Amino acid sequence: MLHYFLGSYIVTVFGLIAAYLWGEHVHNGTGMTCIFIAMVLAVLEVSLSFDNAVVNAMKLEGMSEKWRHRFITWGILIAVFGMRFLFPLLVVSIFAHLNILSVLDMALHDVHKYAHYLELTHAPIVTFGGAFLLMLFLDYFTEEGKKVHWIGFLENRIQRLSKFQGACTIITLCTLGLLMLKIAPDTRISVLTSGIAGIVTYLLIDGLAEWLERRQEARAKLCKDTVKCSGLVGFLYLELIDASFSLDGVLGAFALSQDILIITIGLFIGAMFVRSLTIMLVEKKTLNQYLYLEHGAHWAIGTLAILMFVSTFHEVPEVVTGLMGLAFILSAFISSLIHNKKVKDGTRG
Repeated sequence: MLHYFLGSYIVTVFGLIAAYLWGEHVHNGTGMTCIFIAMVLAVLEVSLSFDNAVVNAMKLEGMSEKWRHRFITWGILIAVFGMRFLFPLLVVSIFAHLNILSVLDMALHDVHKYAHYLELTHAPIVTFGGAFLLMLFLDYFTEEGKKVHWIGFLENRIQRLSKFQGACTIITLCTLGLLMLKIAPDTRISVLTSGIAGIVTYLLIDGLAEWLERRQEARAKLCKDTVKCSGLVGFLYLELIDASFSLDGVLGAFALSQDILIITIGLFIGAMFVRSLTIMLVEKKTLNQYLYLEHGAHWAIGTLAILMFVSTFHEVPEVVTGLMGLAFILSAFISSLIHNKKVKDGTRG
């Protein structure tokens, strides 16, 4: 266990030291408070992203050791500095028509104004993530020829949709259409555009990955180059999944603190533990040992997507999102244990 989480422990120590020093710098005597907030944010990130770790592990199993390493190194930089720090600044910069350096200055010295601008962008941001994740959920359960089912009476019915071309896209578009009925008129265009962008992004990445896989099978002599490209596409796919998962958490973090550096530190620590957990799941072949864990993770993804849509017009507490995801994962884990016991007993019999 230490082997997998050593990097996370090191990041935690340095991160908490940085949080303390920054707190004392901003306002003398608030160092310990900043440490506490950073720790709470880290726990929140882990609890919200456990299903993300399972999905990441599923995708990483088909990638080379080199790209797994890059997922930990390059990926964590993109996840933390890209999604948890730079992305919110960029969004505010675009919507407020301000220079990104001005937005950074605002985030550091006028956090209330920065949080206000970020709140205005909440609906389109989470709609993009919700549409992307809903496509991922539907695509998993409508896979043709899928034989293993966890919640059989539901998953069997969803799988029948595989007979209809473009069923996942149509369902997601219909969901966006229903969402428009609840959204304020002045934000409908931006929300709808963001949702369609989420669908298109998923289709492009998923389609490119499938094309590369087919090319790899058809042209064995180009296998080495294709694997390299496939690894890159898989890496980008994982980063987009991670980004979609993190959107709600990044926005929700402002309920605990409006200091962008403390938020970044806390989410950085949590993201490192999620990455470490992902690698452990891959190398210990955990998904092979627990049959329904992938199913539970994807049900958690579907639930998160719906909750992200709901959050565009009604506040959804982060604890609800985290607990529902965790409930699916734990239920799938317990079902897997029961299944393994039945198989073992049957083998003995």
